Amino acid sequence: MNKYPVYIVSKGRWENPLTANMFKKNGIDFQILVEPQEYENYCNALGEEYVTKLPFSNLGVGSYPARNFAWEDSIKNGYTRHWVFDDNIRAFRRTHKGNRILCNGLKAIKVLEDFTDRYENVGITGFNYSTFVTPNTSKPFYLNVHAYSAMLMKNNMPYRWRLKYNEDVDLCLQVLDNKLCTLLFNAFCVDKTSTVAKMKGGNQDELYLGNAYEKKVLKARSLEEIWPQYAETRMVWNRPHHYVNWRKHFKHSLVRRKDIDWDKIKNKKDNFKLKQVKEIKNNTLKKFYKENK
Repeated sequence: MNKYPVYIVSKGRWENPLTANMFKKNGIDFQILVEPQEYENYCNALGEEYVTKLPFSNLGVGSYPARNFAWEDSIKNGYTRHWVFDDNIRAFRRTHKGNRILCNGLKAIKVLEDFTDRYENVGITGFNYSTFVTPNTSKPFYLNVHAYSAMLMKNNMPYRWRLKYNEDVDLCLQVLDNKLCTLLFNAFCVDKTSTVAKMKGGNQDELYLGNAYEKKVLKARSLEEIWPQYAETRMVWNRPHHYVNWRKHFKHSLVRRKDIDWDKIKNKKDNFKLKQVKEIKNNTLKKFYKENK
């Protein structure tokens, strides 16, 4: 069972709750946070035991109030960290020898929880997107960069979600500006439906409907106004986009906990094994499976 509570923030996607359905298949305990007018729809789709009704609706400010609700709920229930996932994640993957292999999400979550808890100063840990993890990605994780969409938060931080746009970038900057660390894992990553696909519901309906150029400028500039020392607005792929040079600005290191026997965990191994789920036709994959099963 996962050590820390897992929350999904969702709106308008009860007909296709990707993350929730995947969590159920992977044996992950979770609560999906939904607005009152959609509560019954989500209960019918997933089961009442998985659904939490938020005390507000249609605020028009994006997902940050629901994310803060998760934060406070986890504190109220006595936890020191909590997870928040977007509602459009399809799968977890383990990166091994340049391959991104489908894996059990509960095991992936437990690995990141265990690793994070070894250090005193990790504010946020996240899974990278599998599209950004390539055969040339050599590091198991990136230190002090932007984490997003699938995040483990340290509860006793004084920071909170607060922006309508780029709320995850802002939260990471709050954490890093105050010399806590962020971790973005490549060794385990997630498949997320691209925003280009424009799934019905979520911020696509509430914030980005029409995707006007002026709204793109506002989204990028709002971050620059709050963090002028770190963020700037640039043209990327013919549209305005925020830019933060994470490696330039944030160079502080992880601090090991002193109450852990580091020699004991040095050679700790998690029980991950390759399992063939259907016929392997590709010769390269056949060889890979034979050598690594």
